[in-house]
Amino acid sequence: MQNYKNHLRLNPAHHFVLIPTTLGLIIWSVAHFFVSDTKVEEKLFWFLVSFALVLVSMITRVYALKNQDRLIRLEMRQRYFELTGISFAAKESELKLSQIIALRFASNEELLALIDLSLKDKLSNKEIKLAITNWQADLVRI
Repeated sequence: MQNYKNHLRLNPAHHFVLIPTTLGLIIWSVAHFFVSDTKVEEKLFWFLVSFALVLVSMITRVYALKNQDRLIRLEMRQRYFELTGISFAAKESELKLSQIIALRFASNEELLALIDLSLKDKLSNKEIKLAITNWQADLVRI
């Protein structure tokens, strides 16, 4: 069962293989640039390749997270409309994205009250998550 204590997720291939490998490669290429006796062109080539790989790994992660954030906002708009029959736009404009993401873990029974409490007391995402009594697991988000 997912809850506040165990809801953070890591992708082993990304967090424990891709990121350390690309960071190691860029560190190696910088060291190689200053220590190696090879031509400057070759040194520059290895630095640019390693830099590009680090950038690609980070950009793809950012794109995936931004897409998940868009889906969460859409999900929350739908849930709010189903519960109230009115648009979420007014409330959404007053909430931070981190608050909306935290609110998605709340059950339908407590969602509306938590939204109002979040707006009234300016709760942080951590405070919102801790206030949830009926946690709705999200086993897909990474």
